[in-house]
Amino acid sequence: MSLKLYGYANCSTCSKAKTFLDTAGIGYTWVPIRETPPPVNTLQSLMKQNDIPIRKLFNTSGVDYRALGMKDKLPQMSESEALELLSQNGNLVKRPVLFGSGIALVGFKEEVWQEALKS
Repeated sequence: MSLKLYGYANCSTCSKAKTFLDTAGIGYTWVPIRETPPPVNTLQSLMKQNDIPIRKLFNTSGVDYRALGMKDKLPQMSESEALELLSQNGNLVKRPVLFGSGIALVGFKEEVWQEALKS
């Protein structure tokens, strides 16, 4: 299984996700989300596989989200505009993101990850 874990080193939720994967012996490649945000096609897969709207991919409690006034701007944006913005600014992406080999998870909930990663 080839997995990428997009996260931020100082994020406690990302640390919990890493610990979960390490403890379970599940290999992954760590990708710093701020420097290397998920590409548009990954974000589209996250939406489709989790049946969620674009808004659920945004880190709504983040500083960049508030500073850019995304609460007001996001409803006016097209899906493609929003996806492009997320793919260019990793601080706007809800984290962690685990992606690859049929897995597309956003945010960390241990029970959800356990179920999705059953082999």
